[in-house]
Amino acid sequence: MRYMEPADPAAIATAILEAPGWCRVGITAPGEHLRKQAAKELALSIASSLDAQAAPDRNQLLLPL
Repeated sequence: MRYMEPADPAAIATAILEAPGWCRVGITAPGEHLRKQAAKELALSIASSLDAQAAPDRNQLLLPL
């Protein structure tokens, strides 16, 4: 099990602002189907951005425990 550090609010805010514009606007749409699609895309975009920031350093050796 990997220890996860708390997410940085500034990193989350940046990820939201870097998400596709349609999904940021789509979460306020009157249709439930579009809101759900937009929320899913926004969540995927944020998760992808946070995963990219947490990527291990390629110069760091991986050693078994």
